[in-house]
Amino acid sequence: MKAEFEELGIIISGVGGQGNVRSAQILGSAAVNSGYRARVSDVFGIAQRGGPVVSHLRIGREIYGSMIQEHKADVVVSLEPMEALRAVTRFLKPNGMVILSTRPIYPVEVNTGKMPYPTMEVILKLIGRAAGSIITLDATQVAEEAGIPIAANIVMLGVLSGIGILPISNSAIKDSIRENIPRSIEQNLRAFDAGYAIGGHKRGN
Repeated sequence: MKAEFEELGIIISGVGGQGNVRSAQILGSAAVNSGYRARVSDVFGIAQRGGPVVSHLRIGREIYGSMIQEHKADVVVSLEPMEALRAVTRFLKPNGMVILSTRPIYPVEVNTGKMPYPTMEVILKLIGRAAGSIITLDATQVAEEAGIPIAANIVMLGVLSGIGILPISNSAIKDSIRENIPRSIEQNLRAFDAGYAIGGHKRGN
């Protein structure tokens, strides 16, 4: 365990069906197996599938409460751009890190013309006012290239691991993927490795 490490707060946001709850479970399990305390809590919107979902993950030595306080998250990982903006506005600490998948999932209000959806340029500009660094990618496309389109959440875990801010090893997370995903394990591991490579590239720049 790293002597200097005290606590890391991660928000994983998206919409129902994208797998951010599973992502938080995988990371939490990997943290516990690595000797840390971890607390996970999930907050669902009105509709579990298609509605907003925010997962709180706290990792550290002395962690008790499961919810991250407003403007205290070290990292926001988001599978959907608008949900990223909401999570950053509420939870990200000043100059925190954002990892964002750029493929939008439009809510019913947008599809029916009742509500506009901001452009990516506007979303990134607003996020940039709070974030110290932003990593963007189309995680669904990366997952598709790995042979498992539904594994965008696993790609994002790989990016998070690759940038080197987690106190958990790459191998510990991969072991947790094996333990927590019941099928298509090899494809999921390929998706994770693809994300890890992206994160490592961003760290090296």
